[in-house]
Amino acid sequence: MTTTDWIFWVLDSAAIKWVVLIMVFVMPVASLLTWAERRQSAMMQDRLGPNRANIGPIKLWGILHFVADAVKMIFKEDFIPEKAHKGLFILAPILSLAPVFIAFAVIPFGPTIYPNELGSVIPLSTPVDTTNAINLQVFNIEWGLLFYFAILTLANYGSVVAGWASYNKWALLGGLRASSQMMSYEVAMGLSLMGCFLVMGTLEPEAMVQWQSPNPAHWGIVVQPLAFILFFTAAIAETKRAPFDLPEGEPEIIGYFVEYSGMRWGMFFLAEFIEIVFIAAVISTVFLGGYQVPFLEADGFRVAGTTLPISHGFVVLMQVGMLSAKILFLCFAQLAIRWTLPRFRPDQLMDLGWKKLLPLALFNLMLTALVMAVL
Repeated sequence: MTTTDWIFWVLDSAAIKWVVLIMVFVMPVASLLTWAERRQSAMMQDRLGPNRANIGPIKLWGILHFVADAVKMIFKEDFIPEKAHKGLFILAPILSLAPVFIAFAVIPFGPTIYPNELGSVIPLSTPVDTTNAINLQVFNIEWGLLFYFAILTLANYGSVVAGWASYNKWALLGGLRASSQMMSYEVAMGLSLMGCFLVMGTLEPEAMVQWQSPNPAHWGIVVQPLAFILFFTAAIAETKRAPFDLPEGEPEIIGYFVEYSGMRWGMFFLAEFIEIVFIAAVISTVFLGGYQVPFLEADGFRVAGTTLPISHGFVVLMQVGMLSAKILFLCFAQLAIRWTLPRFRPDQLMDLGWKKLLPLALFNLMLTALVMAVL
């Protein structure tokens, strides 16, 4: 193996791709979301918002507040209650954070890169030099979305375990609310994606992106509009954010992580914002064409029978940029909903999950099956 081949082999390894995805995109975006949420809430409530964390003359509109948060959490006392179950108390934040990181493995964050073709236009009918090709997906499996549900469900154990292990009745109530909330929306969440499975014929995210094609009329939001609404609603509940933040509803209970401090509390806090990014990535992949750019094929833009040739390298950059833009837009939408809608009562959430989302998801699934059978 030559030095060049060895370099591309390293770049195509799952570990390297996962580290690059998390450290270059996910963590910076999740960190900036903590600032963006404060700024957005301040604008919606007509107040100043974060503007005090400066380094000399460097102000940057308060962006440095997330750096101040990190420093504070690092140096804050790590307190464990005397009667808490120490093993589970320590494990709970890890159970909340690790599954979200792992779930990013199934997200295709770009097309396959052909290093030997970066400077040339790739005709659709011509064989491509696949030497050292790099697939921009960490984990490619046919049952990819099932992997997503299996892993993300473990994150809810973090909330339940944190509440129970804290030896605090209010934290325990928050953990129980988290588990009841999970059961009320995850069934509808899974059924909403089954309609997409029937239409696209696969649960593998990369294959779903390829099925949707650069034509926006084939995107999931067009062929499964009701599933998009149902999944987006349930996905917000997945993040345990307003209007579904019942496990930490301050006016009613204290919250499942009330006994946590320092970096352990920071892990719960960070997991919430990372999950916002992940939910946006899943919705972009399944319903918004993933990295597909409207009318951009592998050889360039194709509109009304004309072709604008573009080299493979620029096509890759535009597709990765398009996926990033879709994710950022959906993150903004989740923040806007967070500061627009009031919190549901527990009974209202149960009513929404079991009496509205679930029947609508079943209706969408049966209607989709009927249409597919006729066609």
